[in-house]
Amino acid sequence: MSQQLLDGVPLTALSGVGSAISEKLSRIGINNVQDLLFHLPMRYEDRTRITPIIDLRPESYATIEGIVQLTEVQFGKRPILSTTLSDGTSKITLKFFNFNAGMKNSLVAGTRVKAFGEVRRGRYMAEIHHPEYQIIRGNQPLVLAERLTPIYSTTEGLKQASLRKLTDQALALLDKIQVEELLHDQFNPYPYSLKDALKFLHRPTPDVSVELLEKGEHSAQKRLIFEELLAHNLAMQQIRIGVQQHYAESLGYQSDLKQRFLASLPFQPTKAQQRVTLEIEQDLSKSFPMMRLVQGDVGSGKTLVAALAALLAIDNGKQVALMAPTEILAEQHATNFANWLQPFGIEVGWLAGKVKGKARTAQLEAIKNGNVQMIIGTHALFQEQVEFHNLALVIIDEQHRFGVHQRLTLREKGAKGDVYPHQLIMTATPIPRTLAMTVYADLDTSIIDELPPGRTPITTVAISEERRDEIVRRVYQACKNEHRQAYWVCTLIDESEVLEAQAAEAMAEDLQRALPDLRIGLVHGRMKPQEKQAIMAEFKQANIDLLVATTVIEVGVDVPNASLMIIENSERLGLAQLHQLRGRVGRGATASHCVLMYKAPLGKISSKRLQVMRDSQDGFVIAEKDLEIRGTGEILGTKQTGMAEFKVANLMRDRKIIPLVQNYAKQIIAAKPELTNQLIHRWLNSKTVYSNA
Repeated sequence: MSQQLLDGVPLTALSGVGSAISEKLSRIGINNVQDLLFHLPMRYEDRTRITPIIDLRPESYATIEGIVQLTEVQFGKRPILSTTLSDGTSKITLKFFNFNAGMKNSLVAGTRVKAFGEVRRGRYMAEIHHPEYQIIRGNQPLVLAERLTPIYSTTEGLKQASLRKLTDQALALLDKIQVEELLHDQFNPYPYSLKDALKFLHRPTPDVSVELLEKGEHSAQKRLIFEELLAHNLAMQQIRIGVQQHYAESLGYQSDLKQRFLASLPFQPTKAQQRVTLEIEQDLSKSFPMMRLVQGDVGSGKTLVAALAALLAIDNGKQVALMAPTEILAEQHATNFANWLQPFGIEVGWLAGKVKGKARTAQLEAIKNGNVQMIIGTHALFQEQVEFHNLALVIIDEQHRFGVHQRLTLREKGAKGDVYPHQLIMTATPIPRTLAMTVYADLDTSIIDELPPGRTPITTVAISEERRDEIVRRVYQACKNEHRQAYWVCTLIDESEVLEAQAAEAMAEDLQRALPDLRIGLVHGRMKPQEKQAIMAEFKQANIDLLVATTVIEVGVDVPNASLMIIENSERLGLAQLHQLRGRVGRGATASHCVLMYKAPLGKISSKRLQVMRDSQDGFVIAEKDLEIRGTGEILGTKQTGMAEFKVANLMRDRKIIPLVQNYAKQIIAAKPELTNQLIHRWLNSKTVYSNA
């Protein structure tokens, strides 16, 4: 038990924990006493001292003490109990929106009160809404907290006071047992043991800087963050080692298929495409499964690289599966691959949710008996009823939609006996190098860092929506006079898909009235997949001049004749999404433009974002800037990136210690490999059985 901390101790060992509390704790990821100890406070309140009212700052939390001057009920839409307090330096108003007669009667003039809460700017003086308060009677001493008060993330029905009491019990248990320190001085660059770091962070002394703690920069926090990132890195290294112990078909060209294919193309692959293709071919020649990530900016030509990898497997008489996250993108791949491969007698199959009935049965049969060599689809490819004849290569497009668990599951599903398929993963979402080295530590990485010739730079401008009429005229000129096509993207962030669809429909109607000569199409997330497909096909065939769309067009849609993009409410979107949307234009030889329309006045962060978009078209530069702008407050979402969830680490905030983590991981593997499983068990335990990957 000591070695694994307290993961074997159930929550019911703590006083006051029954099935109801256990269920609430499990909602926030707490299933044993160790989880409770790793559930660190999200912030701290300083209740160790009284702050004079004159020194209070808005948006800060403080404990105050004073004498009630006046208590009254203010009547409006709903009654508010308002109490004015003075401490001799200044006055403050305490406001209660939910109150009872007992509260009103206890807060009479002359009463001494201690109160705690968030200070706000009021109309006449500072205010605290719904403070915690205590009436001090006679000569009763003023009791203040001895340590900073931790505030934990919680769930409905689980109060802070309850969490603190449970944590006190867990810390008491921690004192009773001999917790094994896995990182001795040789592997611990911080002045805290695991045990001391946990005790300090749950109950910090009042002399520590709250600001330092809330930035995650205290050395006790760094000690835990370091160990968790180390465990994660070692787990990923273990996946690599596990993969190399599996068997895969060794693939080398058996004919001149590659030469004939390249000769049929109307262009030459770029040097970057050639370099990455060579790296893939070297991987495929090995007798253990390739696990390679290809990062390439929007429009860098990843699809051609994928096609060349597929050709090598097909030339060996094997099957290839390509999985895309959406039907639109999957169908586009199916069209491209069919155009490229069918002239060489290679059958391209297509399997998605919309393929039903006899067509689906026929497709499943063709996959099973090997009559199709290249199979393209959505996640429907890996449902139980799909049986491959001899799958040798799995290509996953847009990796940020699929996490580490999905990529391991796909490998397992594609395995036949003890033979595993090679895996090639492609993403157009550039991830800064330090983050990629953590998130994709189980993969070898290739970067296509060169755009194909003939691509023209996209001119990006930010224009206030007050100049909307001017923008509408520019759209008319591009579509009518220059015979180009355009996108008009409507965005409603943090709103429902229904409202976003309504906004897009209203915008399409407005534009049709303003531009009656143009053929205007509409595509949004509420439409059925086949409706979206039909509209996109019409746009691709140039039967639509202007496509009004929600952000559903963010990924992969390729219309070379579209050279103008208008993005509404651009100030509401993150840099990664703006960059992906902009990548829908600039795919042909004509000069392209992107207009970022915004509502004035612009906030500081929005202004910085739009400046980055104007200054750069390099996705990797934009990704780094995104990190700088977003800083410590936002973690790259697991849905967006397929990243593992962490207990204490935050990849955005903690990226500077990643090189240190990698260095120590190498030392542990070389000098003390037995620590690997102990660290993985402590931090990842049953969540992911990495060692079986």
